[in-house]
Amino acid sequence: MARRKRATKRVVLPDPKFKDRLVTRFINSLMIQGKKSLAERVFYDAMDIIEEKMKEDPLKVFKRAVENVKPALEVRPRRVGGASYQIPIEVRPDRRTALSIRWIIQNSRSRDKKIEAGLSAELMDAANSTGGSVRQRENTHRMADANKAFAHYRW
Repeated sequence: MARRKRATKRVVLPDPKFKDRLVTRFINSLMIQGKKSLAERVFYDAMDIIEEKMKEDPLKVFKRAVENVKPALEVRPRRVGGASYQIPIEVRPDRRTALSIRWIIQNSRSRDKKIEAGLSAELMDAANSTGGSVRQRENTHRMADANKAFAHYRW
């Protein structure tokens, strides 16, 4: 952790097809071992599948999916007198987006053998408030709700 200066947030450039920064963040998270062109191809193929199946703008479906998966609360461990408590805290906006992107990608990878099909299916499910990533958000909220008795330990 830096002691002198805060790390500056770098602004990502919009993607070439949709001209959207959120899409670029998603593609960068999807990328493995620096293979950005492969990640772009996978994402755009998944968007084509979504457009074909849902007959609506795939960018709107994608944004709705990311919005539906964003968590409002999460739990953080805090040691108090030798015991560790799970303390519910609000999630910062940039972390909310990062978590939702991470959960969608994680659930789409475990979903189907072909990543394009798994990603498109997970995005469509998340846009309809179903699927593994939405379930993960619900579990996070449930855990925070169960531990709200320890909220006074928040710092």
